[in-house]
Amino acid sequence: MLNSKQISYLRSLSHNLSPVVFIGNKGVTPAVLNEIELSIKAHELIKIQIQENSKEKRTNSQNLICQKINAQAINLIGKQIIIYKANEKTQIILP
Repeated sequence: MLNSKQISYLRSLSHNLSPVVFIGNKGVTPAVLNEIELSIKAHELIKIQIQENSKEKRTNSQNLICQKINAQAINLIGKQIIIYKANEKTQIILP
């Protein structure tokens, strides 16, 4: 579990990121989860673009993704989800 200082740091790093995964009208499918897992293993911190208009459904999608791949939700801004998961070869050094 990350503390507030670490989450704030990861948020600042996420500003320069471009979305690496796009979730369309079908929502969070097994193929999308697989793509997210591959991306997060490579980058640790990723931004996901979601097409859903309902904030409640976006939040549910974020929670589902984090639960399925055991990641930490960092932020949900508009239609962008930011998640983090440390891997064995840590690339991001947390404060």
